Amino acid sequence: MKKLLFIFSILLLSGCASNAPVADSGKKSEIAPQKNDDGEWDLEVLDTQYDYFLNAVAKPTSMYSESYLKNKNAFLVNEWNSYYYSGKYRNVIESSIDYDPQENYGIKFEYKLYQVFAYVQWKYHLKLHGLSQTDVR
Repeated sequence: MKKLLFIFSILLLSGCASNAPVADSGKKSEIAPQKNDDGEWDLEVLDTQYDYFLNAVAKPTSMYSESYLKNKNAFLVNEWNSYYYSGKYRNVIESSIDYDPQENYGIKFEYKLYQVFAYVQWKYHLKLHGLSQTDVR
């Protein structure tokens, strides 16, 4: 099984602040979004199956409202980070996510982030309680 750090390596068009874990430093790895050159939030997942998932499995963006995705992502990020900090699912979750629910990321970013959680559940069967079961087949 590939490590999630590679799956969930979120890179924004201008880059992502992601620190690789250092064995003896005690430093935590964190994914922190940044704006691209156009001032928009976007993310890229480095896993070829993620693109397949978005195109063939995931519901289209039009099925969601931005407020729905924002509320779901706030809950899912908290759930994800609690797993990360507790060490649960270490074979899948290797980084925390820096997500501010007060920030206006836009529907494109919110959709892609939500689909990352759906993808992890779809591929690794990692149950995330904040996901709608209709989004994971």
